[in-house]
Amino acid sequence: MRDDIFTLAAHAFRNGIRCALSTNGLFIEMDTAKNIRDAGFSYVGVSLDGMGETNDRFRGMSGAFEKGLSGLRNCRDEGIVVGLRFNLNRRTLPHLSALFDIIELEGIDRGYISHLVYSGRGNKLRGEDLSHEETRRAVDYIFLRTEEFYGRGYNKEIVIGNNDADGVYLYLKTLEKDPVKAKKVYDLLVLRGGNSSGTALGNIDSLGYVHADQFWRSYSFGNVKDRAFSEIWTDKSDPVMEGLKNRRAVLKGRCRECAFLEICGGNYRVRAEAVNGDIWAPDPACYLTDKEIGLA
Repeated sequence: MRDDIFTLAAHAFRNGIRCALSTNGLFIEMDTAKNIRDAGFSYVGVSLDGMGETNDRFRGMSGAFEKGLSGLRNCRDEGIVVGLRFNLNRRTLPHLSALFDIIELEGIDRGYISHLVYSGRGNKLRGEDLSHEETRRAVDYIFLRTEEFYGRGYNKEIVIGNNDADGVYLYLKTLEKDPVKAKKVYDLLVLRGGNSSGTALGNIDSLGYVHADQFWRSYSFGNVKDRAFSEIWTDKSDPVMEGLKNRRAVLKGRCRECAFLEICGGNYRVRAEAVNGDIWAPDPACYLTDKEIGLA
C-alpha cells in the first residue's frame, strides 16, 4: 500500500536493523516477492486464519485464501524465510490440523499460532474466544504436531504467541516426562522473561506514538516527534511504565501470587483491561488451574 515500503526496508537493512513483514499476502505477485527479497526482509509471515471461506470471511474478500497462499509460495520460491500466521478462535479451531498439513506439504519454515487478544477488531471477537478447556486441547495438539515434525526430521519452527501461560504449561508437561529437560526449558523461559510489553517489546505507531505493545493502542507514553524514544521508554514517572517495569508490585489476584510470574510476566495487560477494566487485574486468558500455579 506504501510505494516506499522497500526503500524504508532497504535503509533499515543497511543500518543493521532486521526487518520482517507481516501481511495477508494478497498483493505479493512474483515481482513483489523479488522486491521483498532484494530489500533485505529476513522473514515474511502470511496470515491465513482458517482454510478457504473461513479466511475469506475474516479478510472480507472472496478468494483471499488462495491469493494469500499464492503470495506465501512466491516468497518461498524467492528463498525468503516464510511462515504461516494463524489466530486461534472458535471459527478457526476446526482448521488447526489443516494448518500443520500446509506447513508440511508446502515446505513452510515457520508456523505462528496466536491466541486472541481483545484489542481492535479482536475485541469484537471476544465472544468467540476459546474456553480454557478448548485452549488446553488446542495447545496440546500444537505440542503433539510439533513433536511429530521433529520426530520425522522436519526442522520446523512452531511458535505460540500472545499467551505467556503457554510457557508455563510447556514446562509442566515436560516436567512430567523428563525433569532434566524441564530444567532446561525453565531456564530458557526465565531468560525470555515472559510477557515483555513495556520492557523488551514496544510499538511506535504510524503517527509516532509509543505504546507498550502492538495491541495497546489506547494508551501512549508520548510521541517520538516530541521526545527521543530512549527518553520515553525509560521514563518511570509514568505510572503505567513504572508498573510494567516492576510488575510484582502492582499485579493483582492470582497473577501476583503465581509461582511462575518470572516466566510468565503476568501475561497481557490489555486483555485484563478489556475484561476487568483494570490493567493490573489477572489476565482472563490464563487457562492454568490454581493448583498448577501453586495457589492450591
